[in-house]
Amino acid sequence: MKKIGVRDLKSRLTAVIRAVREDAVEYTVTVHGQPVAVIRPYTVTEEADRRSRQIADELSRLDQLAGQIGENWAASQAGVEILEEMREESACR
Repeated sequence: MKKIGVRDLKSRLTAVIRAVREDAVEYTVTVHGQPVAVIRPYTVTEEADRRSRQIADELSRLDQLAGQIGENWAASQAGVEILEEMREESACR
């Protein structure tokens, strides 16, 4: 892994990013000689993991919303029954 100072990084950022993307080079960014960050390629596995977490979060929100709707449902019929009636009415027209 290569080390690069933050000032050098500022002036060479485009070349550094190109090296990371094209050659899978990893850099440790330093400030006053102390490591503060790592720049490395973003892998396909990381993207798949990020997408899986995003989907799981969205499904969790939908579950919470469904729970809230169920708790506050005021109709005498279930939502499925209402939809079935609406479909039957539309089919008869």
